[in-house]
Amino acid sequence: MVASGLCTQWMNTILGLLFGAIGSPYSAPGTLYFGLCTGVDGSGAVTGEPTGNNYARKAITNDTALWNTPSGGSLDNKIAITFNTASGSWGTLDTFFIANHLTGTGAAIICYGTLAVEKTITAGDTPSFGAGDLDISLQATT
Repeated sequence: MVASGLCTQWMNTILGLLFGAIGSPYSAPGTLYFGLCTGVDGSGAVTGEPTGNNYARKAITNDTALWNTPSGGSLDNKIAITFNTASGSWGTLDTFFIANHLTGTGAAIICYGTLAVEKTITAGDTPSFGAGDLDISLQATT
């Protein structure tokens, strides 16, 4: 799966860091929260994220154990990202996202992407992305 885009807040953060418009140093989130849903808009609003039936965003420490070294403007996950086993229906999902918080104030979607194949999650399913399955890239225009 390839991330479709960065949300506006994170694009602004990257631009601010590159061009000195952010006055204080930036610290990457210590934990990333991986989720599944039916969509994310450019402002970072998630739609159709499952509730109940043992669904939870997957929290993983954000460090070199999680990601391979970036190359050619992209990076991918070094380890498998495995969600809880569904105890009931989560619905038909076609989007993944990565957030900087589990929920609440300050929570923002960092990036998101469309799954290659939408998946209907039912009781007993354990959604997972294998190592190397999530590719996140920044696209150059030249």
